[in-house]
Amino acid sequence: MSDKPNLDELFERRVTYPDVEPQLRLSRLVGLENQKTRLAKVVGLLVNPAGLAAWAKKHHPGAQMLLDIVLRRPPLVILAGDVGSGKTELAETIGDAVARSEGIDITLLPLSLSTRGQGRVGEMTQLLTAAFEHTVAEATRLKSASGRARGAVILLVDEADALAQSREAAQMHHEDRAGVNAFIRGIDRIANAKLPAAVLMCTNRLSALDPAVRRRAADVLSFARPDTEQRRFVLSSRLETVGFTGCHVDALVELTGPAPGRREYGFTFSDLTQRLLPAIVLDAYPGRAMDGARAVEIARAMAPTPPFKDGEFVGARP
Repeated sequence: MSDKPNLDELFERRVTYPDVEPQLRLSRLVGLENQKTRLAKVVGLLVNPAGLAAWAKKHHPGAQMLLDIVLRRPPLVILAGDVGSGKTELAETIGDAVARSEGIDITLLPLSLSTRGQGRVGEMTQLLTAAFEHTVAEATRLKSASGRARGAVILLVDEADALAQSREAAQMHHEDRAGVNAFIRGIDRIANAKLPAAVLMCTNRLSALDPAVRRRAADVLSFARPDTEQRRFVLSSRLETVGFTGCHVDALVELTGPAPGRREYGFTFSDLTQRLLPAIVLDAYPGRAMDGARAVEIARAMAPTPPFKDGEFVGARP
């Protein structure tokens, strides 16, 4: 590649927070309160590191050495877990919560999978380098000498296996290795400059990421399929308001969980909200009301999304 990549080549789109649509999407994520809180704190500290100092002054005077350790962590968070567990949705919407709490604008830059390039020598490295250069340039303009930034940037890397897979893999192409090196340099560059920017990586296979990338993560958030109480909340909060009885909700909760002797896994969050609940509505629309017994039949006939298997990983080039 001889020409400098343009923004359309680097990022899928550009999102600015606060905004009503991501706020609503974030509010619909149930069962992820711990991940929401932890991720918001990490991103919030990048925007306002002075907030941690004010907290320590009030509760733990003399803790500066401890605070330095917290604030020196690289601005990278890895969201790892099963398919349909809400990690990408959280990564795409958490910026709205931080923007509102800090009273600033935050820009989300979702890295395009096309950044992997077409295989020409040096292409992926150049694209990744350009993506980080753009992120650094935007964040630099938002940095403030007071410690409280005028805004922040979030670089989102979904399906991170495709860009930051381990360089230890024997079959790994030399261009992929160079791309991982460029990715690590980009993380270090943001960290060393103490910029108001965070890199969020989503992956179904944490073990596939390069060890040097995993070591740089300030936090690794784990995402699992909803347990019994989480499934009950998702289903009851939507169905009891339209007349479903507790008996029918109980049956749906059981049917959407693991089935001993048939499968060891239950429905994902997206299976519940994007497949089962819409199927119940559309089955009744437009001619009749929804019915609990019919909903149970629909759930019984529906299979959950199978878990991601390591053997299905195809990120490495032949």
